[in-house]
Amino acid sequence: MLKVKTLIFTTAPTVATLVPAAAASWRRVGEDGRVTDLQGDARAASPPTTKEEAVMDRKMGRLVRLALVAGLMAILAAPAGAASDRLSGVSVYDTTGACPEPPVGYEDFVSYPPLVMTGSLEGCWYTKLISAKDNGIPSGVYQERGEEVFVGRLDGGPVGTFATTYKFTSKWNPDVSTGSEVRGRCEHPIVVGSGTGGFEGAAGRVDFKDIVATGEYIYRGHIRLG
Repeated sequence: MLKVKTLIFTTAPTVATLVPAAAASWRRVGEDGRVTDLQGDARAASPPTTKEEAVMDRKMGRLVRLALVAGLMAILAAPAGAASDRLSGVSVYDTTGACPEPPVGYEDFVSYPPLVMTGSLEGCWYTKLISAKDNGIPSGVYQERGEEVFVGRLDGGPVGTFATTYKFTSKWNPDVSTGSEVRGRCEHPIVVGSGTGGFEGAAGRVDFKDIVATGEYIYRGHIRLG
């Protein structure tokens, strides 16, 4: 015999009868004798039937709302102009007089000829050597520390300046005094608060790598303005 289940509807004192029809569905027989198919999918979408399920649904809804509010607050709190730009390009020593004298306040940044910068940064890069360390033979390691200033543009934007400190590390064969460079690289963190003009509020870092075979210096880095 088929077992009969009854559903009590709270909206009216009526009784409906559920009768199994097929493996994946049930049929409801109402008091008026009408038969309605109930598919498995419809039953799955029904409201929670236990107190525990109802509590879990409320908790999940609350978590979703909190996540949406937190995301919106994060977007609104992000400062304007805080996007970071990736930097890349090539530089070479100025041998043709393309770069003018260093800007005011950096007149002694002439330890080396200026670098002519191309790529993301377009302009001139000036250097002031502060200290050097030659480890000599057999290591051939030579290091420098100093300060620099860039005058130019970022991706064709307005002209400005920013200053950096730098640390240069290289290897020479047999040493820096008598040999030739094998490899070299340097790190240039931007001095916060040094930016002017198109680089107002600049922060970030620029790293250089010596391409010994060509005499070029490729750079990579990132900069944030404002």
